[in-house]
Amino acid sequence: MRQLEFLDRYSPFALAVLRIVTALIFMEHGTQKLFGFPAPPEQGMPPLLSIFGIGAVMEFVGGLLILVGLFTRPVAFLLAGEMAVAYWMVHAPQNFFPALNGGDAAILYCFVFLLFVFTGPGAWSVDGALRERPATPQ
Repeated sequence: MRQLEFLDRYSPFALAVLRIVTALIFMEHGTQKLFGFPAPPEQGMPPLLSIFGIGAVMEFVGGLLILVGLFTRPVAFLLAGEMAVAYWMVHAPQNFFPALNGGDAAILYCFVFLLFVFTGPGAWSVDGALRERPATPQ
């Protein structure tokens, strides 16, 4: 195992790549429901003040914040909760098995966002840049 310890130094960068890719794919769900891009949802565009419309705003704005790594931990906590609610309200009632109810992505998003709650954003984030910035003299 000792020969693989050199990989540890790359962990913050691997975490950042996971954060960025997750955010980009997650944001696509929000843009689909808000703007009909890349294609409108099969059920049609949700009203903005419906549970699906609020979810779409969370997916787009929250995904954007996760993408740049700003307020990563609290935003990831909210998005993990959104995905848990989405799974139990929308997917689980259809069928017990995630592969059959279409909820496997919601489960994965929930746990990836939960990971970010505990790990933070990794490298290449606004949170990291703000943390490293020296305090201004008073």
